[in-house]
Amino acid sequence: MSKGLVVAAVDTGSIAEEMEIQVGDRVLAVNDEELNDIIDFQFGVSEEEFTLLIEKPNGDQWEIEIEKAPGEFLGLEVETISADGLKVCRNNCTFCFVAQMPKGMRRTLYDRDDDYRLSLTQGSFITLSNLSEEELERIISLHLSPLYISVHAWDAEVRSRLMRNPHAGKLPEQIKRLAEAGIMIHAQVVLLPDHNDGDVLIETIERLGELYPAVQSIAVVPVGLTRYREQLTLLRGFTTEEARWILDKAQRWQKDFLAKTGLHLVYLADEFYILAGQDFPELSVYDDFPQLENGVGMARKFIAEIESGWDSLPEEVSERRVHLITGASAQKLFELWRGRLEDRIRGLKLTVHAISNDFFGRSVTCAGLLTAQDIAHQLGDLLGEEFLVPRVMLKADEDLFLDDQSVTWLEEKVNGKARIVKNDGLAFLEHVIGYPLGGKTIE
Repeated sequence: MSKGLVVAAVDTGSIAEEMEIQVGDRVLAVNDEELNDIIDFQFGVSEEEFTLLIEKPNGDQWEIEIEKAPGEFLGLEVETISADGLKVCRNNCTFCFVAQMPKGMRRTLYDRDDDYRLSLTQGSFITLSNLSEEELERIISLHLSPLYISVHAWDAEVRSRLMRNPHAGKLPEQIKRLAEAGIMIHAQVVLLPDHNDGDVLIETIERLGELYPAVQSIAVVPVGLTRYREQLTLLRGFTTEEARWILDKAQRWQKDFLAKTGLHLVYLADEFYILAGQDFPELSVYDDFPQLENGVGMARKFIAEIESGWDSLPEEVSERRVHLITGASAQKLFELWRGRLEDRIRGLKLTVHAISNDFFGRSVTCAGLLTAQDIAHQLGDLLGEEFLVPRVMLKADEDLFLDDQSVTWLEEKVNGKARIVKNDGLAFLEHVIGYPLGGKTIE
């Protein structure tokens, strides 16, 4: 019998709660089919009638017959993706970010997962280099779509060298099979100077573009380098001129793809525009923001949201002082809006703190990789005033920074009151003025 999947949460008022399924129970089977992973579970419970085999912590087994209306959910979440754990990465990439991290951070940050099931359910990027033929056939036969795939280079030799895995060179064959089977693909290219840029990048974009509509988006993001690279391959970041060359090529690709497909298809990470000293493109260039979580289009979306709430701002507040924490790359953007907000609202004092990343190294400039230690050291005593912490700095389900320090710890260190702000321009405005805009609720 399969080990099954442990129940992690049960929704109040759900069918699962009515059937007395509880956190800690183990789902062993659906319709007498052993449950090995989240895919088995999701396919099984998608039916309107099915039978669950549940094992209680005391060893008792319950067979529960379920009937639900079309579109109705069972109302439970499971703890892990698979009874056998995650599929791990078999690559040894020259640019692997996990290999560049020091000890003492959140345990999950060291997980080297490369699991197609996480790609399907959570949008995690996978390389395909650890897929067996059986797993590839399963993806195709069950039509597990969309998948998020780290391509990096179409050229088999270049990709194998970058990822230090001879199996990585199979990507063109694998991705073509997926495309022919109708699997939707969101691709990313982590770009390294002197490795997969130039002609290699041109070939990669052109070959992926030929696979539209299966390939729905192609994100190009710069390599992330920390100061913890002892005994690792010598790598460098992009220069301003190189960033401008990449932007110029991207604009040409976007124009061509828009004419052919109706989508711009290629999207560049915000860092390239900042490095090149160029304005972010218009909102329409990002289409429906297919890779927002990959840092692609966040700045433009944020600006558009601020602009949408601008006319709803008050003309005056009562002597309000607020501090904003951000990374060095966003300093120029937020200083611009700080000036506009202070001019727009009498009584408002907004201070932008662009924190240097001493923990990972100052070449790391995004807000999402800041630690509580660096913030505390550079912020000083806030004398009880409010400070805004972007949600991207924190663990998804807990208020913990990358260095495992809590928001409460930071509040004590800087003598301030933290306000956690999701990556939304309207939410930012609400926290700046201290109350909701247009009926929205501050989260």
